Amino acid sequence: MTATKLLYADITEAIIGAAFHVHNTLGPGLSEKTYQTAIAAYLREKGYNVEEEKVLPLFFKDTRAGEQRVDLLVDNKVIVETKVVHKLLQDYTTKLLACLRNTKYQVGLLINFGSKVEFKRIVHSTEHKY
Repeated sequence: MTATKLLYADITEAIIGAAFHVHNTLGPGLSEKTYQTAIAAYLREKGYNVEEEKVLPLFFKDTRAGEQRVDLLVDNKVIVETKVVHKLLQDYTTKLLACLRNTKYQVGLLINFGSKVEFKRIVHSTEHKY
């Protein structure tokens, strides 16, 4: 049986590993911003390009209709949204999927730093004109 290669698997694996490392080091109970900043610092140490609080344009057809601020953008390929909640809600997934659908990005990670690390990998692979 041949394993399917996930889009940007190397980057998403590094981000997930960073999340576990950060959570194991800092522990639970801190702010989203603290975990976001720590993941960014860890990934930069590993050689990744990380932009924090990145504003992305959202399009309706060929018209810029608005913008979306994302917690992290890694290597200009993977959007990362961090949460500190009891449980990841479907609303968080829906919001990240909408961001992917309306920008040029295809892969997103939703990472929760609750009592333990929880994550969802979200892919939107429809080709865009821009």
